[in-house]
Amino acid sequence: MIDIETLKEYIKVFEDSSLTVMELCDETDSMRFDKTVEGVVPCVTAAVPASAQTAPAVSASAPATEAAAPAENGKTINAPIVGVFYAAPSPESDPYVCVGKRVKKGDVVCIIEAMKCMNEIQAEEDGEITAVLANNAELVEYGQPLFAIR
Repeated sequence: MIDIETLKEYIKVFEDSSLTVMELCDETDSMRFDKTVEGVVPCVTAAVPASAQTAPAVSASAPATEAAAPAENGKTINAPIVGVFYAAPSPESDPYVCVGKRVKKGDVVCIIEAMKCMNEIQAEEDGEITAVLANNAELVEYGQPLFAIR
């Protein structure tokens, strides 16, 4: 784990630099600093799940292959932050979107909980959802495809 004083030094260096993105990782934490993301806290921290540390390389590459296929036939809506993906506003509610649903730019497609804050993720363009690429109530990474859209 990175001690607080070292972390403060990294933040100071990042703020004073011309870098736009910086990632720090160790055995238990993963941190990403991004000056280009609007409306998001510049530093998002997430604990690395124990299963991710011990998972074989084959299973770690499988989701990337599945996510790459829909991108060839259309575009994807990607996670703008690290957090927990929720397909619906509450456990009793229907999902915001499902396969076949047409969305317009600005429509809410899911929620990502990050640091106890619920962030509504919106479609960036009009289209039809062709695949849901994330599992409900599971951790998603920055840039991870959540939905395929065409």
